[in-house]
Amino acid sequence: MAKKTKKDATEPIADIIRALAAEKGIDETAVKATVSKMIIAAYQKCFGKQYDNCIVDISDDLSQINVYAEKTVIDGVWDPVIEIELDEAKELEPSAEEGDILRIVLDPKKDFQRGAVSVGKQEAHKDLNENSSKKLIDEYKDKIGETIIGYFQRSYKDNIFVDLGGKVEGVLPKKYQSPREVYANKTDRIKALIKEVKKTNSGVQIVLSRTDENLVRNILESEVTEIQDGIVVINSIAREAGYRTKIAVSSTKMDVDPVGACVGLKGVRIQNVIRELEGEKIDVLRYDEDPHVFIKNALSPAEVLQVIIKDSEKREALAIVSDENFSIAIGKQGQNVRLANRLCDWIVDVKTESQAAELDLTENYTAKADAERLFADTANTEDEEITSILQLPGVDMAAAELIKAAGYDDIEAFITAYDDGSLAEIEGVTKEQLDSINSIIGEYVEFEEEEAVEEQPEAEETEEEYFCPECGEKITLDMTKCPKCGAEFSFEEE
Repeated sequence: MAKKTKKDATEPIADIIRALAAEKGIDETAVKATVSKMIIAAYQKCFGKQYDNCIVDISDDLSQINVYAEKTVIDGVWDPVIEIELDEAKELEPSAEEGDILRIVLDPKKDFQRGAVSVGKQEAHKDLNENSSKKLIDEYKDKIGETIIGYFQRSYKDNIFVDLGGKVEGVLPKKYQSPREVYANKTDRIKALIKEVKKTNSGVQIVLSRTDENLVRNILESEVTEIQDGIVVINSIAREAGYRTKIAVSSTKMDVDPVGACVGLKGVRIQNVIRELEGEKIDVLRYDEDPHVFIKNALSPAEVLQVIIKDSEKREALAIVSDENFSIAIGKQGQNVRLANRLCDWIVDVKTESQAAELDLTENYTAKADAERLFADTANTEDEEITSILQLPGVDMAAAELIKAAGYDDIEAFITAYDDGSLAEIEGVTKEQLDSINSIIGEYVEFEEEEAVEEQPEAEETEEEYFCPECGEKITLDMTKCPKCGAEFSFEEE
């Protein structure tokens, strides 16, 4: 069992360590570990790295730091670094016996070389910096994807360095800068998304982004309380930073208009988002589970006449627009259709009516063929018969349940009521939802016309009647002359 010869405080360095800890922002447990490493490094610098018999005892409040060298009591010392003579040991501890381990008090100021102390300090600074960096990395890793505000600090090689007001450095690389924005003054405020956290030679660096789609999401969430409450949902975002962003939203409550909630009264909410993005154009549109409707919405501001699903598995579709809407649907340098594709996650080919007329839209592109592909389990499976609107693919189930409760669940009953306007009386179902269901029926349901077969009455044997070809008087087979006009005639068997 190890025995302590006596206690003796080392040079009071607790205040220095506390100051370093406060500067680096690390806790006392890490400080104690750093102090131990520092003293052990100095000890090994003096006596050799092969020795691990240095013990550092630090009080909980850092007020007392004692350093010991553990040595084995032996009669005839071979290595004085780890061994002590029995006679010398008895002077320090009268009860010491050969084989005991004594803790000999060391005074780093006297027992350690000057160069060893410097090594210990370097080790302490290194350890403190590593602990500080690790703590900052762990802290900011949990914030990746969040928005942070800083101020322009300097620009170097097209990269903008941002003052985040802490112990970390923010950098906005060229590839994450919006082409619309320019920063030059230290008063320029920069709101950006935390993209990455990494360690550099100078410390911890926070990589920022002004082009990420989630930056728009975070800004919109902060403006729209309905999104924060979960009433309005952001389904997807497609963005070309500095130019245009498309946002698809939906509502968990039927009486809340998601687009109106995001735009705000007189457009106040969306204007705040646009202002934060330095004037970038933003289109907010309604999300729909039916790809026909969603693709139409995504191509706004163009008016789409028809959407045809070419291949459901490959998610390929054809959008037909009028000649005057073609350039609007495509957008400048194809931007509108490109954003629509990313927003919907469909490959949309835009054609004018005249261009579509030249295409073969009968076989693979027909809605019937598309329905067969959707409902077929195998290549030879027969088409499933659809009789209820609840069976329709992509139908709004909440609206369908309300329509069923009103007694119009049957497809034919729905169509009849849709045509005569009866469905408009169903509370909680909008005209857009009715139009969407009617569009789905047109795409996926094929009606078979039943030919009416008239029952033919059984033929009755009746006596055939004959009339005079001249005056029309009724005559019989035994006559040769008309009794009225006197015309002569004869009967011949055919």
